[in-house]
Amino acid sequence: MLNETEVISEFILLGLTDIQGLQHFFFISFLLLYLTSLLGNGAIVTMVITEPQLHTPMYFFLGNLSCLDIFYSTVTVPKMLTGFLFGHQPISFGGCLAQLHFFHFLGSTEAVLLATMAYDRYVAICNPLRYALVMSPRTCLLLAVASWSTGFVHAMMHSVMTSQLSFCGHNHIHHVFCDIKPLLNLACSSTSLNMILLNVVTTAIVLGPFTLIVLSYLYIISFAFQQVRSQEGRWKPFSTCASHLTIVALLYIPVLFNYTPPSSGSSSKRDVQVSLMYSAVTPALNPLIYTLRNQEVRSALKKMLGRKLFPGGK
Repeated sequence: MLNETEVISEFILLGLTDIQGLQHFFFISFLLLYLTSLLGNGAIVTMVITEPQLHTPMYFFLGNLSCLDIFYSTVTVPKMLTGFLFGHQPISFGGCLAQLHFFHFLGSTEAVLLATMAYDRYVAICNPLRYALVMSPRTCLLLAVASWSTGFVHAMMHSVMTSQLSFCGHNHIHHVFCDIKPLLNLACSSTSLNMILLNVVTTAIVLGPFTLIVLSYLYIISFAFQQVRSQEGRWKPFSTCASHLTIVALLYIPVLFNYTPPSSGSSSKRDVQVSLMYSAVTPALNPLIYTLRNQEVRSALKKMLGRKLFPGGK
């Protein structure tokens, strides 16, 4: 048992459950999800790079999203799988800060990137004649860099602020990975600035892109009903957006639940379960959603698999 005045140098991740049978079940389930995420997102990145028909702004951003999902799940799932196999997992203070940083870096980047993808769909549907001019390669690159940079700066703010806290007493984190709210529960020093950062800046990172996504789709809906006369023509724009909307829902519903105020800094069992949705489940579902609902991706996948299986074929 740690002395109350002893400074903590490592934490213990308690995981989801202590029941051995459930641990084995969770291990197999999350291992399958992780492998699905790696293979599915890896296939999409490969297709976006190698298939000329996917060299468009929409698929450039999809490639970025798939890269994010590979890294995002890798930040948390391997450590979680080790915990399911061997029980409570120790993690150093530095390792915990690194995990927190990359988790919020990649998560924030994904939120901003989804708003960028919504803007791309808005321009493609509402301004098709200017699409190539507006979404030029340079603009797409700048939007992608801005998305990654925003996520990095946001995560760095949390990492620096958390590193300034003092931790003493017990070192048990009631979570499967290092996140902000569980760490704030263990801090001995004041967490008021951390809570301001969590409630103001993180909320802005979540709600800002979400607002842009909603506005983009409101413009698309308005355009479809005002400018398109045929019933079939009205629904066509939404068919091209269905995959993006599904992914937005899968990410934002649990994230809004976990990170929008009022937040007390406490972390419950329900928070852990919700965070597993966007850290492990959503990255595995994203490539399946785009593959199942998108004809161009399915066609590119068949061509790529055809070259792998029949390298001598035409």
